[in-house]
Amino acid sequence: MIVKQIMKQNVVALNSNDTIQLALNTMKVNKIRHIPILSDTAKLVGIITERDVKDASPSIFQLELKEDFLNKPINTVMTKNVVTGHPLDFVEEVAAVLMEHKIGCLPILQNDKLVGMLTETDLLHTFVKLTGGDQPASHIEIKVPNKAGMLAEVSSIFRHRNVNISSVLVYPDADPNFKILVFRVQTINVTMIINDLKGEGYEILWPNFPESLE
Repeated sequence: MIVKQIMKQNVVALNSNDTIQLALNTMKVNKIRHIPILSDTAKLVGIITERDVKDASPSIFQLELKEDFLNKPINTVMTKNVVTGHPLDFVEEVAAVLMEHKIGCLPILQNDKLVGMLTETDLLHTFVKLTGGDQPASHIEIKVPNKAGMLAEVSSIFRHRNVNISSVLVYPDADPNFKILVFRVQTINVTMIINDLKGEGYEILWPNFPESLE
């Protein structure tokens, strides 16, 4: 999946000479926490967030300074060294960029033009959809040897039972000789599938049925 498929394209942006008060009002009205800042030539020159304003604002005990602060231009508090992405970037790579830089959003540029915005909330919603977490399904975790072809072998057992797979995740086990396969499948009764998997020698991590229910 690429960024273009999940980014917000109708981006609310402001000019670097607009006031901090306007930025706060814009965030409130649009229910957003990040605003990209453009120059007079529509070039991205910064980004302002709720955190930027909070960190730069005077103490609540300095009320006489509060009004002056809010009337200052955005360019006095905005973040100027902006990390950006491209519409054709892969979503998982962009997620790693957000984690690496500890930021909550990424302006998306194409040919130096702002074309979208991607936030950590967008990524979370995408993760839920990719894992099938927004659809009714049963969850099965299986520990398998870390070698080629294991996903196909395990999937054939689901096919034999005519069970549709909603999503599959693969992640490493603590032991590098093994990996964990996480399936979400469109069935409520997984007992027969679990028995089939155990019959083939696979270790089931979830669901962990008591022996008496097998």
